[in-house]
Amino acid sequence: MTRYGPMFGPDVTFLGVPPCTIEEPVTYADADVIIVGAPFDGGTSHRPGTRFGPSAIRQACYLPHDGSRPSLALRVDALRDLCVYDAGDVEMFSGDIERSLAALETAVYAVASAGAIPVVLGGDHSIALPDATGVARHHGLGRVSLVHFDAHADTGDIEFGSLHGHGQPMRRLIESGAVRGDRFLQIGLRGYWPGPSTLTWMAQQRMRSYEMTEIVARGLDPCLTEAFTIATDECEGVFLSVDVDVVDPGMAPGTGTPEPGGFTSRQLLDAVRRVCYELPVVGVDVVEVAPPYDHADITAYLGNRVVLEALSAIARRRRDAAGGPPWDPTQPLLDAR
Repeated sequence: MTRYGPMFGPDVTFLGVPPCTIEEPVTYADADVIIVGAPFDGGTSHRPGTRFGPSAIRQACYLPHDGSRPSLALRVDALRDLCVYDAGDVEMFSGDIERSLAALETAVYAVASAGAIPVVLGGDHSIALPDATGVARHHGLGRVSLVHFDAHADTGDIEFGSLHGHGQPMRRLIESGAVRGDRFLQIGLRGYWPGPSTLTWMAQQRMRSYEMTEIVARGLDPCLTEAFTIATDECEGVFLSVDVDVVDPGMAPGTGTPEPGGFTSRQLLDAVRRVCYELPVVGVDVVEVAPPYDHADITAYLGNRVVLEALSAIARRRRDAAGGPPWDPTQPLLDAR
């Protein structure tokens, strides 16, 4: 069940797009994309507060909330070129993680089954389990690869006595068969977790994880190109999961488990654009925006722009597929000829 408007903020949709109701398919029969809020931080292991993330991401923009956002880079207006709705927030109670995750999976599956792309605003990263599972249930278990931007692998087993939490969704996805381990691409890992036993398990699943040292040495673009080749092999679509803590906390302080040494904001936006322009993306989530620790809404603005970059790239991919001239990133914005 969802209800219109964030559970922990004013009744607003994402930048003014029309509302819809998950339980009433007629309200989104023509949807290309449906925004779903997942205000849940019951899986956090450190600082709570991501339950306020969906509200912050929806509102973080200095422009009018009029359902229009023309992209200077991609020459599309994703909120108008695509049919985008906002379904409000799934009712998620932090004291009951299993019930909350089940409710979110039901909502995401309904969106995917309607032929729309679910874009889920988190919430902590435990929501990736129901998000990717709901999409995979529609497209086929093991037929959707996962591209995962994060400082952390999120492949823990039992943490704090629980099978579920924001450090474990990727293990649960692989164990359940929803996503294949050898079609699981992790980008931006760094720091001091997990330990050897978890890394051994990841290697046994044939996961491909790009730690920041490798990315710095090889360059981000070559790593992405290699990851894309793996992601599109024997899979029908790609699920994109973006944990905002992949970005250095100097540029994204509002998150629950900050880890120094990450991406710049520019790198993340460019990477998300490439994923959604070059790959057949069938689902997206943006997680771990925690407004209580944000300064001047820096992280909320980044989360909002990650969503817009993803939508704009999807819109441009569809325009090009329909026969238009392919996007040329070297083309100047203004051409006097």
